[in-house]
Amino acid sequence: MPSIIFEISNSIGYITLNRPEKFNSFNREMALLLQSHLDECKEDRVRAVYITGAGKAFCAGQDLAEVTDPEGPGMQRILNEHYNPIVSRIRALEKPVVAAVNGVAAGAGANIALCCDVVVAAASSSFIQAFSKIGLIPDSGGTHTLPRLIGWQKASALMMLGDKVPAAEAERIGMIYKVLADEDFSDSSKKIAETLAIMPTKGLAYTKQLLNMSFNASFTEQIHDEDIIQQKAAQTVDFKEGVQAFLEKRTPVFSGK
Repeated sequence: MPSIIFEISNSIGYITLNRPEKFNSFNREMALLLQSHLDECKEDRVRAVYITGAGKAFCAGQDLAEVTDPEGPGMQRILNEHYNPIVSRIRALEKPVVAAVNGVAAGAGANIALCCDVVVAAASSSFIQAFSKIGLIPDSGGTHTLPRLIGWQKASALMMLGDKVPAAEAERIGMIYKVLADEDFSDSSKKIAETLAIMPTKGLAYTKQLLNMSFNASFTEQIHDEDIIQQKAAQTVDFKEGVQAFLEKRTPVFSGK
């Protein structure tokens, strides 16, 4: 079986991390394959992306057997050729990306999930910044993403202590969007991707772009950028359809253009 299962269905790119015997921990093959499939999701026929894990885990992070292998790629290549390109692709992708965390998300696995646009988690799942347990620092953008989600103090403690954060707690502190019941997690989480896939894709992409820009912008700069991008959004086919549908008191049918 491939280490990533990928299919496009109903305008959604479904990505399943598929090394369940290793709790979906990453090796080089899996990391490069994920990048390739994220690139495929740039196609116009994809309007939302859904990432989950096979088996009991979402992703346990890096496969340490590869790190310690003297013939392996080494830490620098793992970061520069595996994780940094993955999270950069997710943030740059002009489509909403849903992380459906079905089990434990640890280390790089947690930070890949948290850089997605909408993160939902099964009630039995958990998140762990596991890096400090082996003398490493949080990577995959974690030191940038997590403090912005939950605040500097909470992020600092979780990264240094390596506490396990149950899904309910992750939702309470704003780390994730929502907890879903285990028994219907797959269906419920896919419905979120299905909803996003029929929404105004260009408008969602512009929203994502502005959120990315907000990390480095002042308030004055941000409202200036909103002005520019709102003018672009107002030129889309979907904006015209949304207004017309509102006036006609009907459900809009967005084309993603």
